This record gives sequence, C-alpha cells and structure tokens, in this order.
Amino acid sequence: MTLTEGQFQYMVEGMTADLIRMVMENEGLSMPDAFNKVYNSRTYQNLLNPLSQLYYQSPGYVYTCLCAEA
Repeated sequence: MTLTEGQFQYMVEGMTADLIRMVMENEGLSMPDAFNKVYNSRTYQNLLNPLSQLYYQSPGYVYTCLCAEA
C-alpha cells in the first residue's frame, strides 16, 4: 500500500508525539528536553525517511531504537 504525502506526514507526527510522551514519562525529561532529544536523534531522521518504513512500527519499538542511540 502506498501512502499519500499527507498520510505519511500524519503517521510521522503521531509517532513523534508518542515518542515525546514516552521520553517524558520514562526518562523524566521536561517537554522541551524531550522535544530536543527526539528531534535531534538518528531515529527521528529515519522516521522521516519513507523508505525506512519506521512509521509502520509500534511506538514502543521506535522508542527502543531511540534509547539504543545513547
């Protein structure tokens, strides 16, 4: 199934919101720090690449990818 650009963007935004929430809850970071961690990560760069299909994965899985970067 091929996504439109709007559908892809919607999935990326939803995943990003989930990741920020998980970082705040699990790591005790403030919202600005959580935004910084997510948006400056390799995981986020991969999420923006439609060929990675990372946007199809569960938020929990993508969060483990984010945590593995450290």
